[in-house]
Amino acid sequence: MSGAENLRRPPRSFAGEVAIVPDDEDPFISAADDLPPAPVAEPQRRRFSFARLAAGAFSLLLSLAFGLWVDRLIADLFTRADWLGYTALGALAIGLLALAIAVGRELIGLWRLETVQNLKAEAQAAAESGKRKQAASVVKKLIGLVAHRPETARGQKNLATIEDDIIDAPQLIELAERELLAPLDNQARALILNAAKRVSVVTAVSPRAVVDLAYVLFEVVRLVRSMANLYGGRPGSFGMLRLLRDVFAHLAVTGSIAIGDGLAQQVLGHGLAARLSTRLGEGVINGLMTARIGIAAMDLCRPLPFRAAKRPGIGDFIGDLTPSMTGKDRDRAG
Repeated sequence: MSGAENLRRPPRSFAGEVAIVPDDEDPFISAADDLPPAPVAEPQRRRFSFARLAAGAFSLLLSLAFGLWVDRLIADLFTRADWLGYTALGALAIGLLALAIAVGRELIGLWRLETVQNLKAEAQAAAESGKRKQAASVVKKLIGLVAHRPETARGQKNLATIEDDIIDAPQLIELAERELLAPLDNQARALILNAAKRVSVVTAVSPRAVVDLAYVLFEVVRLVRSMANLYGGRPGSFGMLRLLRDVFAHLAVTGSIAIGDGLAQQVLGHGLAARLSTRLGEGVINGLMTARIGIAAMDLCRPLPFRAAKRPGIGDFIGDLTPSMTGKDRDRAG
């Protein structure tokens, strides 16, 4: 066989096995676009609970018992020496002051979270009613909530310039959403993507499942707190527990905490699993799960519902975690 014939012969390993189809007909390139949108996360409604009533009653009883014990302790110290009694009183005063400050901070954090949820409901009602005065009140409260963020300074100036020219209430709310929340939405997407990438890498290389679980929980808590701080919630410890409860309750109800076999097959199928190790594939799945948790946290922490801006979905992050699905690797190779 001559050298020219050798050059014209197709490689045997690819002969009869490769079929090039147009991008429009490739189901793997459009897999991320075909994913259904994740349900919007909403805070749980607090209902009457006998467990909470019992906890409150026993907490009151323990507080009274602790008060009686402290009173008896201070009285006994005074009988021994006056300076011991006054020292105990000083320690009690310092402890009560510190406790009051801590409780005050927690209450302020809970109030901020309630303010965010109330503002979201007010914006929805104002847009549906069409009352400009009500919409202007929503915009004013939104400015007060995010004014501490330097990213919104330009939007505040633009809004102050043209706010009086807009008469329609829904358009005014949408303008405030674009001007004030668009920069924060970009940062929120970056927070979700970075957390998902870190989870993907760490869980792909970690040797133990318990390490995977611990790191995912760490990233989830950090992501939810960062999301709340970004949108002006700034919760305390109890506020964080409430946010985490709402996030995981939403994921449990919608079945989103386990991404599901369909998405796993989309991510790990069509050749990706053949090129990546099993551990790396598991890392991608964990990263996508973290992204879905971040989207739920964004729903809960964002002070306005998505109207002018597009709500992010899990498909927006698949391309960054698995670029081979969207054809990016193929374009780079070409």
